[in-house]
Amino acid sequence: MAGSMKTLEEVEGKQAAGRAPQGKRYANTNVWGTRQLVTMALMCAIGVVLSFIEFPLLPGVTWLKCDVSSMPAMVCGFAFGPAAGFAVGAVEAILHGLLMADFSGALMNIMVVAGLVIPSALVYKRIHSWRGAVVGLVVAVVAAVIMAILGNLVVTPVYLGVPLQAVIDMIIPILVPFNLLKGAINAVLTLIIYKSVSNLITPKKDQVHGR
Repeated sequence: MAGSMKTLEEVEGKQAAGRAPQGKRYANTNVWGTRQLVTMALMCAIGVVLSFIEFPLLPGVTWLKCDVSSMPAMVCGFAFGPAAGFAVGAVEAILHGLLMADFSGALMNIMVVAGLVIPSALVYKRIHSWRGAVVGLVVAVVAAVIMAILGNLVVTPVYLGVPLQAVIDMIIPILVPFNLLKGAINAVLTLIIYKSVSNLITPKKDQVHGR
């Protein structure tokens, strides 16, 4: 009997050890919560719609069209961090490329959205204020111009058959001013939209009053 009782006590002890203490709650280890994923999906859908609203920026350069489809990804970058923002922008660029059967355009858009989203989100994460947002967006516009130039130098000759020298000749008079203007438009809209919706989409722990 003593041996049986000891065995029973051991079994009960192991069962008790395997059970969580009453009332203890385990933290959700998912990086992106359900609400954030829904918001990201919505922003991605908005970005796809905006990608089809295009308009020329430079006189005589009608083949280069501007859109503001990067703005939702930049807003997500401010709200949820650079990884989330880049994910939204990359998915939007891929979907647009699939719908338009434009692989080279999708690739260059991913490069540009990386330049716009990642630097701005990183700076804003470090300097969580209006000033940080402005500084981050200025850095992002410069980075996006660099990425656009690199994309055109690599992707355009390979996939579109444009001579490399022709692309080089377009850098100063066309590519730089166009992408500066496009980046600035997306940056200004990001500031306006994010200020309006930040308290709705940003997690409460990251909200900053008065921004």
